[in-house]
Amino acid sequence: MTIRDEEPGVATARPQSLMLGFLGIYALGRATAVYSGSVIEVFERIGVSEEAVRSTLTRMVKRELLARHRRGRKVYLALTPRAAAVLEDGHRRIWETGAVNRDWNGSWTLVGFSLPDSRRNERHDLRSQLVWAGFGPLQNGLWIAAGTVDVVRIVEDLGLADAVTVLTAQAMKPTESADLVGKAFDVAAIAGRYRAFLSRWDVPRPAEEARDDLARQLLLHTDWLQLVRQDPHLPAEHLADGWPAVRAETVFRMLAARYEPAAARIAAALLDEIALPPGNAVTATGAEPTEGA
Repeated sequence: MTIRDEEPGVATARPQSLMLGFLGIYALGRATAVYSGSVIEVFERIGVSEEAVRSTLTRMVKRELLARHRRGRKVYLALTPRAAAVLEDGHRRIWETGAVNRDWNGSWTLVGFSLPDSRRNERHDLRSQLVWAGFGPLQNGLWIAAGTVDVVRIVEDLGLADAVTVLTAQAMKPTESADLVGKAFDVAAIAGRYRAFLSRWDVPRPAEEARDDLARQLLLHTDWLQLVRQDPHLPAEHLADGWPAVRAETVFRMLAARYEPAAARIAAALLDEIALPPGNAVTATGAEPTEGA
C-alpha cells in the first residue's frame, strides 16, 4: 500500500511528502490526534504556507489517510489504519531495511503480466506499485526484484491476481546477476540521487535555510524517505565501490540523532494533541498500540 505523490527529488519535497515525514515522526504509534492549527505552526517553520497545509490535510482526509476529531471549534486529525500502514512501511525502510543490501541470497522475484491497452490504467497502477516494491523492468511484461518480495497485497489490492505470474529464480549462465542489475535498473540515476542528498546534507552546516532543529529534522527525514522509497535495494556485491548510499546513510543517521532532542522539545511545545477515544487508537493492523507507544 503506497501513497504516490510527486516525482521524488532532494530538496524539492511537496507538502504531502513533508506531511508524511512529520506524521511518521510525531503521529505514528501514538494514541493521539493533533490540532490542525498546530500543524500549520510547525510547517510555517519550513516555509510551507497555511493554505498549502490546509489543502494537504483536506486531501489526506478525503483519501482516508487522516480522520477528523472535533473538540469544540477545533479540528484534530489522527492517522487512519491505511495511513499507519504507509508510515510503518516508511519506518521500516528508514530504520530497518537500510540503504545497502548486504544480505542478498542470490535469488530474484519475477513478476510477469500482460494487460491490453483497454486496461492501461490497471497496468500503470501495477507498474507504479512494483517500482515502490523494488522492482525494475527487465523486458516487456517482466519485472524483477532482488531477493524474495511478497507481492500478494499489491496484486490483490489491484484485483490483478489472475493476470499476474510470480516466480522466484536464480540467474544461470550465460545470464549474470550483474547484467540483470544493469538491464532492469538505472543504477546511475540511483547513485545520482544519493550524491544529491550528500551535496545538501554532508557539509559542516547543513540546511542552513531551516529555522531550527525541528525544521531541519523534517527536511532531513523527508529527503531521506524520498530516497529509500525509490531505492530498489540492489545487492551490494553488484554495485560500484564507493557506492554513495553508504556515506549517505551514515550522514542521515548522524544528523537524525543530532536534531532529535531539540526537535522533540520544540514539537512538544507547539503541538496541541488530544487522546483518542478507546477503540480509535489504531496501528496499521487495526490493533491498539501498546502503552507508551
